[in-house]
Parts: sequence; C-alpha cells; structure tokens
Amino acid sequence: MEVQIEESWKHILQSEFDKPYFEKITNFVKSEVRAGKTVYPPGKLIFNAFEKTPFDKLKVVIIGQDPYHGAGQAHGLCFSVQRGIKPPPSLINIYKEIERDLNIAPPNHGCLEKWAQQGVFMLNSILTVRANEATSHSKIGWETFTDAVIFKISENKSGIIFLLWGNFARSKKTLIDMQKHFILEAAHPSPLAGNAFSGCRHFSKTNELLEKQGLQPIDWDLKN
Repeated sequence: MEVQIEESWKHILQSEFDKPYFEKITNFVKSEVRAGKTVYPPGKLIFNAFEKTPFDKLKVVIIGQDPYHGAGQAHGLCFSVQRGIKPPPSLINIYKEIERDLNIAPPNHGCLEKWAQQGVFMLNSILTVRANEATSHSKIGWETFTDAVIFKISENKSGIIFLLWGNFARSKKTLIDMQKHFILEAAHPSPLAGNAFSGCRHFSKTNELLEKQGLQPIDWDLKN
C-alpha cells in the first residue's frame, strides 16, 4: 500500500503498510468519514509524529494511548494540542514537572512540536479517534501497527530513551530491547493518578542520558 509518510519512516515501515491489517485500518477510517463521522486528527495529521521526527533524527520516545477527541485538539503528537487550544490536565502536570525539575516556567500554549523537531517522537498507540468518543478506534488495528513501530525502533536503533508514563505505556516494555536502550518509568501525568508523576525528573534524566552518549540535550523550554 502507498502511504504518505516521511521518507525515512516509509523505508522502515513499508512491510507493515503491505500487510492486510493495515489496509483494514485505512478502509475503516475512510468508511467513518464517508458515514459522516468526524475523525481526529485530520487525515493529513494522522502521521504528524512521523513527519516531525524523522527516523534518523529520533532520540527520545514518549508513548501515549489515544488521541484527544475534542474539536481542534489532536494533531498527531501524544499529549500535545494545537496552538489556541487550552492545555489539557495531563499536559499541565507535565509542565509542572518540567518547572520543578528544570526551573522552566510553563508556556501559554500546549503545542509540543518544538520537542518533536529535536528528536522527541510522541507516539499514540491509537492514531485516530471518533469525535467525542474516547478509544472509539481502539480495536481497528492501530495497536498492531504502533507496536510494530516501537519494535522496529528498538531493533534498528540504539541508545533511545523511552519515557513510559502509566501502566498502558509500561506494557510496551516487552517490545524494547533493554540491553540497547534506556527506559524511564513513571505514573501517568493525569490528575487521576494524584501527584504520582510529580518528582520523576524524567526531563533532566533524559538530558543526562543524551549527554552521556555525546548527543545534544533536549531544550524543553517551549516559550521560545
């Protein structure tokens, strides 16, 4: 199947695009749109994480679960919302931890594209959702695809830092070669987890691991 995706990812993932399950995903999403359903994110942004973080630039992986299902929110990067949209509660808690960890004050927006452009790959396990219906596309095959993405990152790269927040993200550990990569685990930043995410210091720890490998640390400051 011919999929419009950033070229370095296309090379890595072509074997998945050619499998029957991926055609079923494509047909399902198209059928939703034909039936008059609103699907988020918009079609051109479904693979935005791949576009913003080419495979050969990837340094850090953050794993989310489901795209935001409100109007104008989802744009293909987990935890991120488009400019002009109020940052959701989980993202606010991420900003609080960055301020606690690195003394960086939070920005006035929720767009994380600056991180993506520096090599932070923000992957939702499910890449589409029906408007106002959380996890409505959770059984159409996306998890098979994104599990393959995580496995191929593990297989083809080394020294990647995986940030696994919450039990769902932690369940992906089995796809990662822990002899080749770094895994940092924490509670989910959602307020439903109380303050359990607070104090994880994943942002400074990530930069320490990058610097030990001779790599440029991530500038987590989104205000500039």
